[in-house]
Parts: sequence; C-alpha cells; structure tokens
Amino acid sequence: MTTSRLFPRPRQAAVLLAVLGLLVLEEVALGLAEEEDRPVIGGALIGVSCSGLLVVGAVLFSRWLDARRPLPLPPPGPNGREYSARALEGFPMEAVRPLLLTEHAPQLGQLYSAWMLARSGRPAPWIARRLDLPLDAVQLLVDAARGRADTPPPGHW
Repeated sequence: MTTSRLFPRPRQAAVLLAVLGLLVLEEVALGLAEEEDRPVIGGALIGVSCSGLLVVGAVLFSRWLDARRPLPLPPPGPNGREYSARALEGFPMEAVRPLLLTEHAPQLGQLYSAWMLARSGRPAPWIARRLDLPLDAVQLLVDAARGRADTPPPGHW
C-alpha cells in the first residue's frame, strides 16, 4: 500500500504553482520599479514571499500528516486482514469479479479494505490514493456502499 506519491495532488499543485508564479512576478516588479521605490516594494515582497513559503510548508506538512495517519482498518492477522461476514455484508462480489480477473488485478483483501472505508463514508479518490487501487474499482464499491446505506433494513418503514 502506498500512502504518498512523488507528485502533489491537483489542488496542491495549483497552490504551489500559484506561489511560484507570485515569486516570479515579484522579481519582475522589483526589476521594473524605480530606484527610490525599491526599498518599500522590496519589504512588501519579502512579506509576500514569507507567506508563500508558509503556504508551501503547510501543503507539505498536510501531506506528511496524511501519509502517517493510520487507516481505520482491523490489524492484519496471520492470513492478512480478516473481516467478519457481517462486516462484508452487501459486498458487491459479482460486480467486482471482472476486476479480479484482469492482468494487474487488485487483491481481494485490498477490495475488502476499500469496502470497509467506503462504508465508513470515505470518498473514492481518498480510498484509491491510500490503498493504491484503481479509481473505477473503488468508485464501484463506494456507489454500492452508498446504495446500501440508502436502503432501509427489512421491516423498517
């Protein structure tokens, strides 16, 4: 299971590119400023640069925290993670079976873990990223878990 990747997520990449763009604009503004205005502009740019560095630090720190946050799954047993029959109730095995027969198929235990996370309300991109599973497989499980949560138990009005 991979919990982090080399490249940032799209939102984080947008924030980092915005900070980088602001730093470039700062240099251009300082170069175009007149001699007597440069100390004031330089002070303002130092403040903006510090805030940009704080944003980059916050993004990196959130990635570090996200990678170290444990998944809410049972501990692994001698045969991998073991789930009760009640926990796996409603698991869409017929819909998942074609995915298990592909060349780079996810392991059934990973899909069980994804099912448990989907039942706890986690979004599909988060599960796919944390368990290193294909997004379409996880989306199938999340949709099935939501459908299961929407239907009341038998005998319930």
